[in-house]
Amino acid sequence: MSHKKETKKKFIQLKTKIPGPKSIELLARKEHNVPKGPFNTLNTFAVKGEGALITDVDGNTFIDFAGAIGTLNVGHCPPGVVEALHHQIDAYLHPSFHVMMYEPYIELAETLNRITPGNHKKKTFFLNSGAEAVENAVKIARKYTGRKAIISFERGFHGRTYMAMSLTSKVKPYKYEFGPFAPETYKWPYPYYYRSEFDSPEQLDDALLQRFETFFQSEVPPEEIAAVIMEPVQGEGGFIIPSKGFVKGVKSLCERNGILFIADEIQTGFARTGKMFAIEHFDVIPDLITMSKSLAAGLPISAVTGRSEIMDSPNIGEIGGTYGGSPLGCVAGLEVVKAIEEGDLLSRAEIIGNAFQTRFKKLKNLYPQMGDVRRLGAMCAMEFVTDAKTKKPNKELVQEIIKTAHQNGLIIMTAGLYGNVIRLLTPLVITDEQLNEGLEVLERAIHQCCQKK
Repeated sequence: MSHKKETKKKFIQLKTKIPGPKSIELLARKEHNVPKGPFNTLNTFAVKGEGALITDVDGNTFIDFAGAIGTLNVGHCPPGVVEALHHQIDAYLHPSFHVMMYEPYIELAETLNRITPGNHKKKTFFLNSGAEAVENAVKIARKYTGRKAIISFERGFHGRTYMAMSLTSKVKPYKYEFGPFAPETYKWPYPYYYRSEFDSPEQLDDALLQRFETFFQSEVPPEEIAAVIMEPVQGEGGFIIPSKGFVKGVKSLCERNGILFIADEIQTGFARTGKMFAIEHFDVIPDLITMSKSLAAGLPISAVTGRSEIMDSPNIGEIGGTYGGSPLGCVAGLEVVKAIEEGDLLSRAEIIGNAFQTRFKKLKNLYPQMGDVRRLGAMCAMEFVTDAKTKKPNKELVQEIIKTAHQNGLIIMTAGLYGNVIRLLTPLVITDEQLNEGLEVLERAIHQCCQKK
């Protein structure tokens, strides 16, 4: 009796070196026609995406652990979304909600009012991008409170338009030489337990919350602060996860002083952290919540949802935009929520995150350059340092690991103030086999690059 060894299917298929010949041709055209400002993670061009896989013009198939920077929680080209888009395209493209309204806008507003935290009465309106959602959340907060000052957090990222950029904390590449910035914006420190000098997270939380009380005396009185905007997990900042005590402490400060609490869920929302919205991990109900990215599986739409009395504070015509809440984005959003709920992607996020943590916590013990391994659900990150004692950021090592992973068919990205964090935003529909193959590629890249040092 013969025993044939079963061959494990490989999802990564590399036919050329990256970039391949067709990509090289397109890169030359890009160089002549597109400004250098927009960054690119991978020097190749897509032709097809499905689930957690994406194929380029040279026939190379990659496993995608970047998910269009957190936009593809339900994967590339989810069937329900694609089908809904075809139906919508056959009906009408864009009458503009400000000219003739359409039902998908109302349906998606109803859905977001239902699934966002809190049982209070809510209202929702739609825009095009995450930055626009932030801009409008600020406008609404100022209108409702009659106050001007907005507080954001160190290492926070809220977008590239001027108010959003003013609230963002990273100078290069987001703010350098683009000033002056919007006035009446201020920064509070955000806990970073891995880099804390305190003995416990609780001590750091207490110290920061006390500093916020002092801030009211030394910088801006609370009577002039309209809102605090917080990412429940900092995205661009390095996937920094605060404690429940810290987030609840900030919300309590807001409540005592009539300050609105805005949860920026643009990267953390729609099942990424194992909850529909990350703020649910902290037992805090925000007054306003901003959403985009995975809301519509890659189509440009964003939303602001909030307490009805707050959302109704702007008068007719004071908020909106020509393309806000496009019919295509709305029908896609409805299908995304359906896919998350029917596919139990909240549980799937925890399974993915646990697989990551189990594998890389072990690897951390081998290499002192792996300073920290952290996650909330499937929002996963590894921070690399030159040595464990000084914790000096090791951007160069991260760049080597990224390049090695790319050349072996895995798409990953960096994060962090110093670019020394590898972040994973794996589509939640990834199969176990695809996940394991991708994690193996990443693990081999880390072994290879860390052993050189």
